[in-house]
Amino acid sequence: MKEIIELSTKKTTLKRNDFLKVKGSLDTNIYYIEKGSVAVLVDDGEEEQIIRFGYQDNLVVSIDCFLNNQPSAIYIQAIKKTVVKIITKQQFDAFLSKDVNRIMWTKILENLVLQQLEREIDILISSPKERYQRVLKRSPQLFQEIPEKYIANYLRMSAETLSRLKKS
Repeated sequence: MKEIIELSTKKTTLKRNDFLKVKGSLDTNIYYIEKGSVAVLVDDGEEEQIIRFGYQDNLVVSIDCFLNNQPSAIYIQAIKKTVVKIITKQQFDAFLSKDVNRIMWTKILENLVLQQLEREIDILISSPKERYQRVLKRSPQLFQEIPEKYIANYLRMSAETLSRLKKS
């Protein structure tokens, strides 16, 4: 991943609640989070739903925009002051011209697909307690980086339910 981060020639700072990517926009950049945290969201017509988080030392991207070069309903918003390095699609495409880099990118995408599948299964068939326990086991740092109200949204439960689960 170090090789990807080194591609960046620009960085930006977001204040809390600033948007890194807005709904309906085309944004093919990859962002490396140096400091802070973001939520990747989609609006289901009734409320915002958090589908992913990014925090220090994570890459975040609107993967559908990046892969198909089309606008996306996904948006990315800073949860707190966040500093990101920007890697353009052009920089990344040049990086992928080497086989070894393409292999690394394939492994990153495979990991992302597996994480997303695990999350979908959790949301569809697991109890709130099981979802909480899996996220705690898989990403303990999440609970240090992200406020509980956002984690509750991500886990599809109320903040009260999350608080009760943490106490038990």
